[in-house]
Amino acid sequence: MPRYVLDDAKNVEDPYPVYQRLREYGPVCRGGPGQWVFSRHAEVSALLRDPRLGREYPEQYQAMSIGQGPANDYLQRIIINRDGGAHVRLRRLLTKSLTPAMVRSLAEPIGALVDGLLDRLADREAWDLVTDLAVPVPMLVMSELLGIPEADRDTVARWSTSLAAAFAVFIPEEKRREAHEAVVRLREYFTGLVRERRRRPGEDLLSRMLMAVRDGTEPLTDEEIVDNALFVYYAGFETTTNVIATGGSVLLTQPDAQRRLRAEPDIVATALEEFMRYDAPIQATSRLVLEPVEIAGRTVRAGRVVVLLLGSANRDASVFEDPDRLDLTRSPNPHVSFGGGVHLCLGAALARVEGAVVFRRLLARFSDIGAAGPARWSPSGGGFRFPYWAYEEMPVTAVPS
Repeated sequence: MPRYVLDDAKNVEDPYPVYQRLREYGPVCRGGPGQWVFSRHAEVSALLRDPRLGREYPEQYQAMSIGQGPANDYLQRIIINRDGGAHVRLRRLLTKSLTPAMVRSLAEPIGALVDGLLDRLADREAWDLVTDLAVPVPMLVMSELLGIPEADRDTVARWSTSLAAAFAVFIPEEKRREAHEAVVRLREYFTGLVRERRRRPGEDLLSRMLMAVRDGTEPLTDEEIVDNALFVYYAGFETTTNVIATGGSVLLTQPDAQRRLRAEPDIVATALEEFMRYDAPIQATSRLVLEPVEIAGRTVRAGRVVVLLLGSANRDASVFEDPDRLDLTRSPNPHVSFGGGVHLCLGAALARVEGAVVFRRLLARFSDIGAAGPARWSPSGGGFRFPYWAYEEMPVTAVPS
């Protein structure tokens, strides 16, 4: 039986040939200690939705990667790592605050924001699709959503980038210290925002969260509000940044796709789903087995961890015809890039709105976008945050329309 260990995979720039070999072997292989790894769509999709699996890991599990300190405590409190009643309570609060109608209403202001960024790039001979577009768009959107003042946005974004290390599978010692320090600073800052919103509530997401708590419909402590608000901020731009960057990579490496999307802007939303399937912004996720699970001819015991290779499931030929080919109008497209089940990504709808707006505006503004040099890739910033999939740099030249 082959073994697939995330720590061994962190520097593999193209994991898809490895995934194919795993799928050809069978639906499951060995992982690290106490881990089983699933690579095919059927098992990954089923396990994402299986109530016998959870995300609420024991504190000792988190401490193995991040150590003891504020970041460990933070990870125990946020919605992504809660199960049962605690998860339901937090998810209900956030879905009430970030409603589908609210997300749809953001398309126009996001468009104005993207236009402003592109205005500043139009006269430049070359610029970077990651640092000049994929990073600032979701960061600015989340800052507006949470009501973070303009003067503070760069600082909060910098702290949030340091916090991202807490979500890594493997974390060097210096990055652990940064993550703990970032939690302290972010908590202090968001606590101040909570006090301000209580005095002067607005229409932002944080005010909506506080309103739901004040009305007694969602009983949460201030600590839960603060930690989950800063998690929403971080989660709201990390994945979307990677969606925009990986989609941009497709435009640069497959010029026919770029030309077709420019000629047929109505298919951008469908194409965005294909971008996410073709090169998943999150390559893997994990679940803790709460009670024995029989799957793929094996019984996985309670206390084991299953690693679900989302990027591999999205290339499974039993579900996707010609899976290694980009098909801009692929339908149906049951990719698992946003996970599934009760832990389905809360920001999926917002990421779709942002991505569609960015690519429509980008392709309308420029008649041709080409590479100005090699893209610099890493598993989300330096090799320590796999399974996030990220480009650090993507220099481009763009010809205004």
